Amino acid sequence: MAKMSLEDLRKLREQTQQQIKKRETDDKIAQIVIGMGTCGIAAGAKDTLDAFVKEVDDKKMGGEVVIRQTGCMGLCQNEPTVEIIMPGMPSIIYGRVDATVAKGIVEKHIMRKELLDDLIIDRPAVDILKK
Repeated sequence: MAKMSLEDLRKLREQTQQQIKKRETDDKIAQIVIGMGTCGIAAGAKDTLDAFVKEVDDKKMGGEVVIRQTGCMGLCQNEPTVEIIMPGMPSIIYGRVDATVAKGIVEKHIMRKELLDDLIIDRPAVDILKK
């Protein structure tokens, strides 16, 4: 292995710190949780994950939004499934999320705090939210 210069080490440290920052959940405006169980992967969840990463990076929101993976959410017929968690809003699960839907979720739900009602497959009941 070739020796690294001080500048190379600084660049590597900066890249690593950016990757770590993307995984921290404190002080984030949103968490995107993608179901990556076998059913989700078979339905295209890897492409969905890639689409969210690209969209968040394109909008320069990498430090504000965390993207995580989870196992099966138990909603296999609606895969790929994605849960959006944002302070001050109910936790929402969207179904059949492809790259186009992922872009809409970032632009509407996360940036404008507008729900994509026709794609929601699970959310808390209204009476629970009032408590």
